Amino acid sequence: MISAVDKARAAWGPQVPDWVERLAEECMATSQNKVAARLNRSASLVSTVLGKTYAGSYEAVEEVVRGVYMRATVRCPAQGEIGANTCRDWMLKAARFSNINSERVRMYRACRACPRYRKEATDAA
Repeated sequence: MISAVDKARAAWGPQVPDWVERLAEECMATSQNKVAARLNRSASLVSTVLGKTYAGSYEAVEEVVRGVYMRATVRCPAQGEIGANTCRDWMLKAARFSNINSERVRMYRACRACPRYRKEATDAA
């Protein structure tokens, strides 16, 4: 059975990005399912990223991996310094308004006014 690290190296070649290598190492240390759960993503997403066959945004996955496993942070206008993965999750929620609670409304407004969110919306168009 091929290891997650070997799978990533075979797919990405000698220049495996550091965040992909870290993702593979975490899969080896626990399991792909546990890593996916910690990232709040699916195990198939993790597998396709390691195999370099993911059809979505690698930048988005990179930000989540860096936030969860590499402690990358960003400056949030509403919450101060937060994990990059937390920022990404709030941006996804800000795509649709929901008045489920006051924090969700506050973060919807903050995200929609944030330059990071506007950059994501511009890049997607």
